Amino acid sequence: MNISNKVVVITGASKGIGREAALTFAQKGAKLAISARNEKLLKEVADQCPTDVLTFAGDMSDENDIINFIKATSKKFGRIDILVNNAGLGFFKPIIETSTEEWDKMFNLNVRGLFITTRETLPYLREAGESVVVNVASLAGKNTNANLGGYSASKHAVISFSRTLMIEERKNGIRVLTFCPGSVDTDFSPASEEKKAKKLKVEDVVSSIIHMIEMPQNALISEIDIRPINP
Repeated sequence: MNISNKVVVITGASKGIGREAALTFAQKGAKLAISARNEKLLKEVADQCPTDVLTFAGDMSDENDIINFIKATSKKFGRIDILVNNAGLGFFKPIIETSTEEWDKMFNLNVRGLFITTRETLPYLREAGESVVVNVASLAGKNTNANLGGYSASKHAVISFSRTLMIEERKNGIRVLTFCPGSVDTDFSPASEEKKAKKLKVEDVVSSIIHMIEMPQNALISEIDIRPINP
């Protein structure tokens, strides 16, 4: 796929992986629709992009916000070619200390919001004929650990959802990638400078996503695990 002039929707685009993805797609000539809760940070990302950008400040766990975001994208660009479901959050603590509110927040954004965003975008992706969905999951969805009960469960759900989506939509020309990074150097989970030095960089993650998208249409990489070489 030639990314130039493609319309790319990215959720959670104000920082971390989403921000780097927006900047990289823009450098390759894509038109962007980016969402996050923080309007100021979104506009800072848009200001650094050399292409046309729609910013949408909203909650990607809220169905109305999601629907309005996708409608605004369609109205502005007339099409959607690539969806990057990146928005997510985590509370890292023992299960016994995890509140119902925290559990629900993780599942409402990481799983329910991803499902709604995908469902609302699929008609446009089918119409495009050559399109991609990237669902950012996590190695935590495959390899559980203490203090990750809720987060791991939500990402495991994303992996299962994505595998089903791939089977259903490949006949419609939609390639679905489940992307499972290990520890990435972002603000998502604080770490010491020593530990941060060993983590993946956002550039490592985004370059892998871009590589998959730019492969020939008949080549489908359905799942990628990427982790630091020195844990």
